[in-house]
Order: sequence, then C-alpha cells, then structure tokens
Amino acid sequence: MTLSFTTLSPLASILFGILILVFPKFLNYLVAAYLIIIGVLGLGLIT
Repeated sequence: MTLSFTTLSPLASILFGILILVFPKFLNYLVAAYLIIIGVLGLGLIT
C-alpha cells in the first residue's frame, strides 16, 4: 500500500478523532498540528 495525500488525510482524521475522544484537553493542539501538516502537504513542501 502506497501512502499518498489521499490516503493519509482520512487516516489522520480517524487517528485524531480517537485521540480527541480519549484526551479532550488536547483538541487545540491536535487540530493545529493537523492543519499545519495538511497545509504543508497541500503546498507540496513535503513529498
């Protein structure tokens, strides 16, 4: 299985969703990290 942007985004969403359910305090940090990672991947800075 090759990991690409189209497969990484749903997997990250599931992982962050589980982490938010388990650790609701970290919601802000998880959302910020997710948005930064998706933004960097979307710009093509990391392949």
